This record gives sequence, C-alpha cells and structure tokens, in this order.
Amino acid sequence: MTSLVSLWLPILLSAVGVFLLSSVFHMFTGWHKGDYLKVPNEDRVMDTLRPLAIPPGDYMMPRPESTEQMRSPAFVEKFKRGPVMMFTVMPGASMAMGKQLTQWFLFSVVVGIFAAFVAGSALPPGASSRAVFHFAGLTAFVAYTLALWPMSIWYRRSWITTIKATVDGLIYALLTAGVFAWLWPH
Repeated sequence: MTSLVSLWLPILLSAVGVFLLSSVFHMFTGWHKGDYLKVPNEDRVMDTLRPLAIPPGDYMMPRPESTEQMRSPAFVEKFKRGPVMMFTVMPGASMAMGKQLTQWFLFSVVVGIFAAFVAGSALPPGASSRAVFHFAGLTAFVAYTLALWPMSIWYRRSWITTIKATVDGLIYALLTAGVFAWLWPH
C-alpha cells in the first residue's frame, strides 16, 4: 500500500496536465466546435424568450406534473405537437469562465485523488510502472467518462458529443496514468 500523502505530486501534476490539455482541445482545435447546434432563427427565439425571464436552471418541456398527467390525452397531444426539449438556462451578463475553469481544475484534482487512492491501495512503493499506469489510468478513465453516457441514453444528448468527450477522457486518463507511473514513489 502506498500512502495518499506520498502521491500529492502526481495528483497535482496530472490535474495541471489535464487542465492544460483540455484547454488546448477546447480553445485551439475545432474538435468540439460542432457539439452544440445553432437554433434556427436564434435572434427571434432569444427575443421571444427574454421577456419570460426564465431563471437559470435545467428544464424539460413539456413537463408533466405526474405520471397520470403524462398519460392523459391532452399531454400526449402536447408532446406530439412539440417542441420537446430539455435545456439549461445559464445566467447572462458575463461570459467570464473563471468559476467553471476553477471547478474543472478542482474536479481534475479529485480525479487524481481517486486515482491515487485506488492505485495506492493496490500497489506498494516501487511497484512496476505498468501496474501503476493500469490502476491510475483505469480509475481516471472511469472518472472522466462513464457519467457522460447516461446523458445520451436518457436525455438524448448527441452520441457524437458523448463519444468525443469519451475520447477526451481517454486521453486525460492516459496523461494521468503516465504522470503517476513517472512519479510513483520508490
């Protein structure tokens, strides 16, 4: 067993590496450019919705109040007429991303902590790089990717977006595994 405290450096360096690599993916490549489609008549839709002052949050439309209502002919007809959507309303006014970037970095640290905990629970100091790579990488892959799939299964998020994010997660996991294998205590 390897103590979590002795793995602070790979935890932090893997989080920094993932943060920087994800920044490159999102800012300097077109890899995620098509993840979200543009709404037809965007200005008209925005002008129509703005006066409604919908507070930030996650919404479903139409949304039944109960399973009985969901089965009612009126709701079924409303659903058929559409539009049917799930959407997130975000606060306006600022495009600053400092809070999200901070949360993403902290999430990457948490993934590193879990990778360290799993690998450290299974492996002693001086373990083979291959074993460290295996345990840390697999844990990081699970953390970065598996929760994405239910978004496509249940909420009909585009499968291509989920697959691209899974590829990102695989790359982040490989980076994490490499850092852990490199800096594993002897």
